[in-house]
Amino acid sequence: MAETHETATLNRLRTATSPYLRQHADNPVDWQPWDEEALRRARDEDKPIFLSIGYAACHWCHVMAHESFEDAHVARLLNTHFIPIKVDREERPDLDELYMSATVLYTRGHGGWPMSVFLTPQLEPFFAGTYFPLEPRQGLPGFKEILSSIASIWRDDRRRVLDSADMLSRLVRDVTDPRRSVGREGEVSIASAVDHLVAAIDRTRGGFVSGATNKFPPSAALTLMLWEDYRARRDGRPRDELRELAALTLDHMARGGITDQLAGGIARYSTDTAWLVPHFEKMLYDQAQVASVYIEAYRAIGEPRFAETARDILTYVLDDLRAPEGGFHCSRDADSEQGEGRYYVWSRDEIIETLGQELGELICHYYNVTAQGQWEGHNILHVPVPLERFAKDFGIGIDDFRAKLDDARRRLLERRSQRTPPALDDKIVTEWNGLMIGAFARGGRYLRETRFTETARQAAEFILGTLCKEDRLYRTWSQGRFHTYGFLRDYACLVEGLLDLYGATWEPRWLSEAVRWSERMVAHFQDSASGAFFLTADDAETVLVRLPDTQDGAVPSGSSVAILNLLRLGWMLDREDFHASAYRAIQAISGRAASSPFGAERFLAAVAFAQADPGQIVVAGPREDPRTRQLLETMERLYDPFRVEMLRNTGDSDALDRLAPWLADKMPLEGRPAGYVCRGRTCQKPVTEPDALCEQLTAPRNGISPSA
Repeated sequence: MAETHETATLNRLRTATSPYLRQHADNPVDWQPWDEEALRRARDEDKPIFLSIGYAACHWCHVMAHESFEDAHVARLLNTHFIPIKVDREERPDLDELYMSATVLYTRGHGGWPMSVFLTPQLEPFFAGTYFPLEPRQGLPGFKEILSSIASIWRDDRRRVLDSADMLSRLVRDVTDPRRSVGREGEVSIASAVDHLVAAIDRTRGGFVSGATNKFPPSAALTLMLWEDYRARRDGRPRDELRELAALTLDHMARGGITDQLAGGIARYSTDTAWLVPHFEKMLYDQAQVASVYIEAYRAIGEPRFAETARDILTYVLDDLRAPEGGFHCSRDADSEQGEGRYYVWSRDEIIETLGQELGELICHYYNVTAQGQWEGHNILHVPVPLERFAKDFGIGIDDFRAKLDDARRRLLERRSQRTPPALDDKIVTEWNGLMIGAFARGGRYLRETRFTETARQAAEFILGTLCKEDRLYRTWSQGRFHTYGFLRDYACLVEGLLDLYGATWEPRWLSEAVRWSERMVAHFQDSASGAFFLTADDAETVLVRLPDTQDGAVPSGSSVAILNLLRLGWMLDREDFHASAYRAIQAISGRAASSPFGAERFLAAVAFAQADPGQIVVAGPREDPRTRQLLETMERLYDPFRVEMLRNTGDSDALDRLAPWLADKMPLEGRPAGYVCRGRTCQKPVTEPDALCEQLTAPRNGISPSA
C-alpha cells in the first residue's frame, strides 16, 4: 500500500498565479515554480531537476498527482535527490514546447501530459516520459523505481547522464532549427494538401483518426477544405466532396457525445472513432475554434443547423467560462468528485425520474439512453438520428418535439446542477481570449446576435486594459496578478480577434489596436535573418534554444495566425511592410508544409489567402444610414474568404484615413452610400444599390461565378 502524508505542508506553489500549481501546494513534494531561485538551487546543490509539466484540466495529471505526488516515499526521493519543479503548460508554452520536443525524441514519438522530464542543472534533458504509475504496471516502469535509478546513476555514473543530455539537447536543437523549414510559397499546392486531407478523412463519421482511436475536432482542416471548395468553384473546377465531407464531420460532431447535448460546448477530443466517448475536459480554445468553423460552414454551405450549433457553443461560453471582468476562463476539468466524466453521464432511471415516464421514454430514445449504458454502465447523451428524422419517425411535429426537447433539457440541466461540477481553471490566457474574441465577433456579425458582439467588445477592452502594459502583452492573468510576458501566439491571436471585432463593429479603434500590436509583434518576434517567427520575444528567457513557432496543433501556431493577419492588414491598409513580413515568414515555413498538410492546416489557409489575389471591398457612407447597412449586409451575405472588407464611415473617417490613406477618395456618390469593389487597388465603378453591388461581387472569374 502506498505510504501517504498525513500532515499537509505548503510548498512554494501556494502563491502561484496558476490554479494548477496551487492544486499541488499541499503535496509533500517540495515543489518549486520555474524561476531563478529554483534553477540556482539546482546549480548550487548539484542536483538534477525533475520537471513536471501539466495543466488543470488534465485527467492523467490528476491521476499521477494522487498516486505519486501525494505519496510520502516519492516525496522523500524527490526532495532528497532532485529539485522538483512544477510548470503549468498554459503559462509557459515555451518550456512546454521545448521539453515536449525532447520527450517525443526520447520516447520515439510518444508525448502528452503530464510531461515528466529530468534535466541537468544546466537545463539539458536526459530522461523523459509522460505519465508513470507509482508501481510498475502494464509495461510502464514505476515512478519510485525511476527516481531511485536516476538518483543512483547521477551519483555513480554521471558521465552516462551528461552524454545522454548532450545527445538529446543536440537533437532538440537540430529538429527545431528554423532553417529546416525554409522553402518557397510557390512550392505549396493547396489543392494537393487538401487531397491528402480528403484521402485521410473518415467517410462514415467524418474527422481524422489520431493514434489508435482518438478524434480531435479538426477545425483548421475543415476551414481549409471550405476555402478550397470556394476557390475551386470560383476557378471553374467545383469539388462538391469538400463541402460534403466537411458537413459530414460537423454533423457527427454536433450530434455526438463530444458535444454537451444539454449545456452546449465541446470536449477536447473523442476517445473513439464515433465521436461518442469524449475526454470530458472543456478547453476555451476548442470552444473558440469549433464555434468559428461552424460559422464558416454556415456561411459557405448555408445550412441553419451549423449556425445553431455555433450559437449553442458561444452561449455555453457565456454561461460558464466568462469571467466577471469580461475575459474568459481557461477550462472546465474532466474530473469531479464522482470521477472522470461522471458529471455529464446519466442512467435511464435517473432520466425517467426527472422527466416522468412519457417524456422520459421519448428523450431516452432520442439520446439513445439504455438500461445498460454505452460507457462503463452509464449513458453519454448523443443523437444517433437527426432531429427532423426522429420527429417524423415518432409521428411528432418538429415544432412540438423541439418544445418537448427544450423542456427536457432545462429540467435535466437543473438536475445536473445539483451534482458537484468539475473544477474551473480561472486563469485568463491572452492567446485563447484572442481566439474567443474573434469567435464572438464573427458570431455577432454573421448570426445577427448583438449580445455576442458586445461580449467580444467587453473582452477586448478587458485584455487591452489589463494585460497590456508599457507596450507589451502579458500571457496570463489570475486573481489580479500577471504571469510572464506574452508569446507570439498571444500577440497574433489578439490581433486576429481585433480584426474580427473591427468587422463586427466597423469601429476604427479596433483596427488601430490590431496595427499597434502587429507592429510590436514583428519587431520583437520575427527573425531578421530567416524571416521565421519565434515563440518568444527577442528579450525573453532562452532555454537551450529559441524556438520557432510553426506547428499547428490543438491551437494554431503563432506564425500561421500572424501571417494571415499581416496579409489582411497589408491589403486593408496598403502596408507593404506587413506584406513583406508575411511573405518572408511563409518562405521560412513552406519547406515543411509542402510535404504534408497535417500540423500545417492553419498555415496552409494563410498561403491559400496569399495565392488567391485577394479583393478589397469598401463601403462609404454613414454607419447608421439604412442604405449603408443594406450595402454592408449584401457584402456579408456573399461568402468569399479571400477578400478584406472595410467601412469608411463618414462620421469617423479621419481615424480610418490615417490608418489607410488610400481610402481617402472613397466617398458617397451624389449623397448616397456607395460600394467600391477593388482588386490590387484598382476599383470598379462605385455603386449605390445592393443589387448592383451583388452583381459586381458575383461577377464571373475564369468563366464561372464564385457563388455557383
